Amino acid sequence: MKTLDRITFNPGVMGGKPCIRGLRVTVGTIVGLMASGRTKDEILKLYPYLEPEDI
Repeated sequence: MKTLDRITFNPGVMGGKPCIRGLRVTVGTIVGLMASGRTKDEILKLYPYLEPEDI
C-alpha cells in the first residue's frame, strides 16, 4: 500500500478535511500531536484503532 493511500478525503467526514483511512482522525490532528512532541507509540495509545503505518 502506498503511503498516501491511507489519506482519504470525504466531504461527509470531518468537513472534508484529509483523514486517516476514512476514520474521524484528521491528518492535521496527527501532525499537531507530532509537532508537540508526542511519539508514535503515544499517538497509537491515544488512538488505538490507528495502525503504525497510519502515522
